[in-house]
Amino acid sequence: MKPNDDGAAWSIVGYLLSGLLFWGGVGWALDHWLKTHFFLLGGLLLGVSASIYLIWLRIGRNSK
Repeated sequence: MKPNDDGAAWSIVGYLLSGLLFWGGVGWALDHWLKTHFFLLGGLLLGVSASIYLIWLRIGRNSK
């Protein structure tokens, strides 16, 4: 992240929240539909890991 790029911090927050909300929602829907209790956790973990990977691709790799 460049020191003069103020929007990068908000992009990171947006990526993390959208990954959690989307994949957590998919996991919750699968749990609700299949009457289980483990897809929500899997969806949240997938959302966080995909968000961190996307942040690394978009911001972390280009900051060197």
